[in-house]
Amino acid sequence: MAQPQHSFLDWIGEHLFTCPFRAHFGFDCPGCGFQRSVLALFRGDLIASFKFYPATIPLIFVIVFTIVHLKVDFKFGAQLIKIVFAGVAVIILINYIYKIYTHQLI
Repeated sequence: MAQPQHSFLDWIGEHLFTCPFRAHFGFDCPGCGFQRSVLALFRGDLIASFKFYPATIPLIFVIVFTIVHLKVDFKFGAQLIKIVFAGVAVIILINYIYKIYTHQLI
């Protein structure tokens, strides 16, 4: 009987890094979910990506924009990077508070 074909993304999904913070302390760190979110994004599932880690898409945007800004030097690029980065930090903080709150209710 033929074995089912697995994609590279399936292999990656089975070999994600273990969070040392979670392994040591028993609860998620502020970055937990990022790997699964990027994997869902590569698969084209924006909703799952957002559910795993809401800051992934804005974080990728700010990284790509920063790289382009370093080459092109937009007039207000540095200011935009600071604003979006602050927004990403707020998203991460809100998501982490939500995770802690919902984890304690279970």
